[in-house]
Amino acid sequence: MRDNLDEIPSGGMGIKVIGKIADELSYTRNSDNRNHLLIVKYYKPSEQNDRADRFKGSIDVLDIFKWRSKQRDSKSDPVSCQPLQQISLKLNTDLKAVTQILSRMEQLDSLPIPEAVWHQCKLAAIEGFTNAVRHAHKDLPEATEIELEVTVFNERIEIAIWDWGKPFDFQAKLLEELQEKSPFWGLN
Repeated sequence: MRDNLDEIPSGGMGIKVIGKIADELSYTRNSDNRNHLLIVKYYKPSEQNDRADRFKGSIDVLDIFKWRSKQRDSKSDPVSCQPLQQISLKLNTDLKAVTQILSRMEQLDSLPIPEAVWHQCKLAAIEGFTNAVRHAHKDLPEATEIELEVTVFNERIEIAIWDWGKPFDFQAKLLEELQEKSPFWGLN
């Protein structure tokens, strides 16, 4: 077992953070006995020179809801199914690999993704990876690989994480975490 897991504080916020960020979320066991976490985040593309002005003005929540519903329905559209760019990583079960994840994700910084959404996706990827290290791979050798893939489409980002840990009831854990009172998120 790796001693470095005890050196980094764990606040138990991983699933809660991922649940708040994701527009779609799934956790399944693959036929090869790996767990697969899929985090999907929808966004409206922005112009590169528009990043600084993105949050000026008011946001109509109803318009965003309608837009997200339209995006979910457009998944069958061949254009929206073509990825703009993708990164794939195979990482050892080591929290220090977080720097590799962030470094590789920088390759996607030039894409027209709103800055706030991009930061949320980076956070979700890191939380998903650290959960795999801390929990799924807790008793596995450090050489056990965790795969991480980030795929950017025209109006959505998909973050996929595969680990070799024992499966658990992700939906129940997510509901439990989101129902607990959390001063950070202001949840009841």
